[in-house]
Amino acid sequence: MSSDPIADMLTRIRNANMAHHDSVSFPASRIKEDIINIMKQEGFITDYEVSGTGKERSINVTLRYAERNRPMINGLKRVSKPGLRLYVGRNDIPRVYGGMGIAILSTSKGVLPSYKAWKQGVGGELLCYIW
Repeated sequence: MSSDPIADMLTRIRNANMAHHDSVSFPASRIKEDIINIMKQEGFITDYEVSGTGKERSINVTLRYAERNRPMINGLKRVSKPGLRLYVGRNDIPRVYGGMGIAILSTSKGVLPSYKAWKQGVGGELLCYIW
């Protein structure tokens, strides 16, 4: 039982990337599915699949590599944690590596990448950085 399931998911992806695994799986939740869907849309992963039913649901993520087996994900960082939540307004949304990465926010309009949240004029909880 993990006290921070999002951090656990990011750590599993980071470890699988460093070990050059083809895929990684972890328990599913709606917010994890939203984060993984954003990662797929932004080209950080190849694909993902949700399997199982009820409490036995899991997400299987197929990792993406560039030439010479270099991972597409160079870094993942959990920002808002259960012990210290971090909220940002529209004007305070950070740029990750000068726009080369993305921040993922949980907003009133759903889980969004930083540039879409800024365009829609909403702030929210800053979940993580991916670059």
